[in-house]
Amino acid sequence: MAHKVKVYGTSTCPWCTKTKQLLDENNIAYEDIDVTMNKEEFEIIMNETGWMTVPVIDIDGELAAGFSEKWIKQKLELD
Repeated sequence: MAHKVKVYGTSTCPWCTKTKQLLDENNIAYEDIDVTMNKEEFEIIMNETGWMTVPVIDIDGELAAGFSEKWIKQKLELD
């Protein structure tokens, strides 16, 4: 099953980079949303969750704030 993955982040965020590296290493396709260029998308997430941090990771509609290798691998069934 192909997962729908979005990563909301910035180009200067080390945890955003780490998240994308993990996805790339596991050949997981994802939409990379730079919130400095797409503030509207980030405002939607912020209003929905109250989170004001990056990365925000959306896997099949489930959201997590910050980098969590365990959560990502669990949701993508990588273990």
